[in-house]
Amino acid sequence: SGPVQSPMQYPAGYGLHPPNYSVPSGHYSQVPNKAVSPHLDNQYRASYHSTYYSAPAQNVMIPSVSNNVLNTQESQQLYNNTSPLTAGSAEGLIQGAISSASYFHTSAQQSYSSFGNHYSTSVSSSVASQGFPLNSDHYTMPVVSSPMYPAVSYPSAAVDSVYGQVCTSQSLLDVGQFKQTNAFSSQSTAVPHSLQQHVPVGYNSTLTMISPAQSIQESLSRNLAGSLTKANDQINPGGIDSLQPVQSGTQKAQFTKPEVGTAASSPAISSMRTPASGHPAEPRSAPSTAKAPESALQEGMQYGGYVNNQASSAPAPLSSSSDDEEEDEEDEEAAIDSSSTTSSASPVLNNYDALEGGGYPESRSVTSSPVPAPSVPQTSKPSKPFGYGYPALQPGYQNATPSAPVQPNNPGHHPGFQHYPQQYPGVNQLSSSLGGLSLQHSQQPEGLRPVNLTQDRNILPVSSVPAPVPNLNSDLRKLNCSPDSFRCTLTNIPQTQALLNKAKLPLGLLLHPFRDLTQLPVITSSTIVRCRSCRTYINPFVSFIDQRRWKCNLCYRVNDVPEEFMYNPLTRSYGEPHKRPEVQNSTVEFIASSDYMLRPPQPAVYLFVFDVSHNAVEAGYLTIVCQALLENLDKLPGDSRTRIGFITFDSTVQFYNLQEGLSQPQMLIVSDIDDIFLPTPDSLLVNLHESKELIKDLLNALPNMFTNTRETHSALGPALQAAFKLMSPTGGRISVFQTQLPSLGAGLLHSREDPNQRSSTKVVQHLGPATDFYKKLALDCSGQQTAVDLFLLSSQYSDLASLACMSKYSAGCIYYYPSFHHSHNPAQAEKLQKDLKRYLTRKIGFEAVMRIRCTKGLSIHTFHGNFFVRSTDLLSLANVNPDAGFAVQMSIEESLSDTSLVCFQTALLYTSSKGERRIRVHTLCLPVVSSLADVYAGADVQAVVCLLANMAVDRSVSSSLADARDALVNAVVDSLSAYMSTASNLQQSMLVAPNSLKLFPLYVLALLKQKAFRTGTSTRLDDRVYAMCQMKCQPLVHLMKMIHPNLYRIDKLIDETAIHVNDKVVPQPPLQKLSAEKLTREGAFLMDCGSVFYIWIGKNCDNNFIKDVLGYPNYASVPQKMTQLPEADALSSERTRSFISWLRDSRPLSPVLEVIKDENPAKTDFFQHLIEDRTEAAFSYYEFLLHIQQQICK
Repeated sequence: SGPVQSPMQYPAGYGLHPPNYSVPSGHYSQVPNKAVSPHLDNQYRASYHSTYYSAPAQNVMIPSVSNNVLNTQESQQLYNNTSPLTAGSAEGLIQGAISSASYFHTSAQQSYSSFGNHYSTSVSSSVASQGFPLNSDHYTMPVVSSPMYPAVSYPSAAVDSVYGQVCTSQSLLDVGQFKQTNAFSSQSTAVPHSLQQHVPVGYNSTLTMISPAQSIQESLSRNLAGSLTKANDQINPGGIDSLQPVQSGTQKAQFTKPEVGTAASSPAISSMRTPASGHPAEPRSAPSTAKAPESALQEGMQYGGYVNNQASSAPAPLSSSSDDEEEDEEDEEAAIDSSSTTSSASPVLNNYDALEGGGYPESRSVTSSPVPAPSVPQTSKPSKPFGYGYPALQPGYQNATPSAPVQPNNPGHHPGFQHYPQQYPGVNQLSSSLGGLSLQHSQQPEGLRPVNLTQDRNILPVSSVPAPVPNLNSDLRKLNCSPDSFRCTLTNIPQTQALLNKAKLPLGLLLHPFRDLTQLPVITSSTIVRCRSCRTYINPFVSFIDQRRWKCNLCYRVNDVPEEFMYNPLTRSYGEPHKRPEVQNSTVEFIASSDYMLRPPQPAVYLFVFDVSHNAVEAGYLTIVCQALLENLDKLPGDSRTRIGFITFDSTVQFYNLQEGLSQPQMLIVSDIDDIFLPTPDSLLVNLHESKELIKDLLNALPNMFTNTRETHSALGPALQAAFKLMSPTGGRISVFQTQLPSLGAGLLHSREDPNQRSSTKVVQHLGPATDFYKKLALDCSGQQTAVDLFLLSSQYSDLASLACMSKYSAGCIYYYPSFHHSHNPAQAEKLQKDLKRYLTRKIGFEAVMRIRCTKGLSIHTFHGNFFVRSTDLLSLANVNPDAGFAVQMSIEESLSDTSLVCFQTALLYTSSKGERRIRVHTLCLPVVSSLADVYAGADVQAVVCLLANMAVDRSVSSSLADARDALVNAVVDSLSAYMSTASNLQQSMLVAPNSLKLFPLYVLALLKQKAFRTGTSTRLDDRVYAMCQMKCQPLVHLMKMIHPNLYRIDKLIDETAIHVNDKVVPQPPLQKLSAEKLTREGAFLMDCGSVFYIWIGKNCDNNFIKDVLGYPNYASVPQKMTQLPEADALSSERTRSFISWLRDSRPLSPVLEVIKDENPAKTDFFQHLIEDRTEAAFSYYEFLLHIQQQICK
């Protein structure tokens, strides 16, 4: 009874000889979801072309047509001072498709140009991916004449199928027809109450130590009254989710009121579902105010004129997918039923966004299309203060008589609960109930204390910079998400975009969603409680209206509390849902039911692809890699179904038959690299446990099998094509080891680096890919739930800018070892060995998707990291690992004046290596402020700098390195200028910053001197590109060490300030300025750069320290290349090793250690990290401050 099946197209470049793959038809049309902004003169004195997401804050299924017509003539004028695009008719909705030949990043509009006609061979598979397409035809992107593309190309299904029917772009014969036929229908089936009486399954044992925090919920009740609700919080009597037809036309939009049961706070273009027969239609959440196209565009990308033109940080067209596939994907969480719970009785929904219910259903887009009014027109009413119409928030529930709202002493269940009339709350009442969240009338916070930067030179703290604490009451702070997982650039959120613009600071989130945690509540329950409207997971910041209802803290919809949720297995009590772990912890992990799966969880599959050319054999990496695999075979994440395979390549591609029963591994060589095929598909990926002896034999033999090879060519492309074919049925992880520039077959590359231009202060070229082959392959891999991890071990230029695409767009990771040689460069050899141990044994998530939700009024417009953008707020992650970080840029679409708190929630749905479907949820709550001073007081300078670093990488690739550097400097100039203009009694000659931003100029100077952005220093192109890749995918805590290393003096470690960790005494020396003035010839200093530790030894360093710590009698006897510290019984040795071990344990990848002497060539790298000192082509810190001051005074 499912959709009609039809064959699909596969990449001709892969030459697949298909064994009958098939998927439902009608799923390969594209939804362009990237908007093009007009050319604007922004505060950074440069016009920019913004390709942010101007789509609604979450997911909207309404076509939006603007009067702004995309001027395709200006596609090459991204950064010129051109006039804004001219207004035009909405008739030109679909201008046509971008040429398939224009795949390169020639313009912002074409950052996702067409992939059409790349493949010709037809392929089929009977195995569906976990929500992704089996074909590669998901790349064409129509050019649309509006700042927001209409999100209407959703999968279609047979009219009489259970999936319902929607229109796809495949059925749009012309614009007129599009306008008349674009209707959506869906029906939500309510589950009988009896089916909701589930017997609680209970919780994982990790929850047994969690105790309910009644006082926290009571405090939440006292402090959040009314703050998490909007005017449209009346309960909908129908309880039916539905969509009304949406049509596009040329007449004016109709602004209407919702039907009875919903109070709208402002006129809006409402998005409705078509009601099922016999049921009234209802809006799914509150309408929002439409805004003019110009304001919407200008608000979206306010900062620095940065443009995000890559798929890793900008929306891509929706990849083609079937109904069934999208069910699981979008279901990052899925199964909607009338009780807000996951249930086996949930209806089968017909598209990506409807199934997961990703966001606010109403359209917030700029539109000139009419929307039909509800069947019963409503007269306009004045907006009521939010919170009106419900009892005040109580601790748990309200135990009150109708006469007066009284706070109960006991927050437990009271059978005699009754509603009572609530007084109409005024603004003063709301302010008082929020318990001093405003900073304006209290004592000046520490973050606002003015700091004279030109006079106060010692601004660096003695220890690491802590994350600022949001200005919430203590109980809410305890409930909040850890800043290590979820962090915002501003811990005080401005009420309006205008206020944010005045602050000249970027608004965004830094995420580390899958990081290793020592404590994680794991919840096993058949009921996962979620908002019926926006699909938010229940969390500590929701409000319980009464015993049976809770109000969503993102969209303010009131939901029923399911029966099972009333029982708390921890306390074995009934009627206290506010004490459940989901409501007591802002980070939780759910064990998902089968509703969150499209297919049974696949086994963990690992495929290793090795370069065995002459260059690779000389480097000697195979010995290290094979030895690491032998040591960690039993530690690979997985279960009894785990599968593994190996491919090697030089000028040919070699496969290895490891089928159980063979006496030894069989090598199968395919020399026709232009038409690669799998010689024995069924025996190349084998069960790890069944074929373990054969696998060990192969790993022992591989390092010596190619010792005498003379093959100098590298057919990387064909090897990857073969790997893709091999992994397509199940998905998994491909680990590629490459040592040189690919020189044969598909994806061959030519050297683009000119060593004479390395020190150029002019244009740094070739930061983008030379070919689209690797990006296309990565997107195909992502569609088959396969990630590609790249290990580049190169002694020469290898065009990492092109090769990195295979990992960036498939949610893989990149490891880079420049000048690698197993004996000539022992530091890199040791680093590879340690990295592999972590890489092979760390946890991994397969078939993952991640969605970020935020309070109504906020919107996401740009993502940064390694992933494929599935829709406006959904990221596709074929693999997810605990070392991956992400960044998000946001804007404020609607005023937040009606609320005092906003919340952000990220949900990561993945399959564990054990085959469990899990959902990890993080929720962050922050206050809203109305004054500029409060915004500055809550600035998180490290988060701001990390977000700017991501934006600057995109600017470097899309425009130029010079533009990115200028924008970084202007970011400091504009923010400090804005702050100084608001402060009184400041002299013109002073450069003053708020205490919260006192490190901002220092960090930006460090960014300008980092490999990614520096000029005037000989920087290899691959080194620069790798630094940029790291900035896009590193979590904040590790990225900050890259940007601004930590310097410690270690020859005089003492125990007075030490901490005790696992019965060890760990000294805590103070941080030193990154300046040579802090170095002394009598001392020894440790510099922590994140991936490397430098120990610099002064010429006159105490011989006792050298003997005890380094193991040599004096300075002269210390060797040039020293990467290990010997173990000695001396106290100074124990202290030093304890401190270094403590630093190493704080990061996933173990840094290598290099001992530096004045005669050591490596000292150049050490001194380049002393960013406060002047270099040949860069300011010292003091000179940089003077430069900033001059720019402000202009």
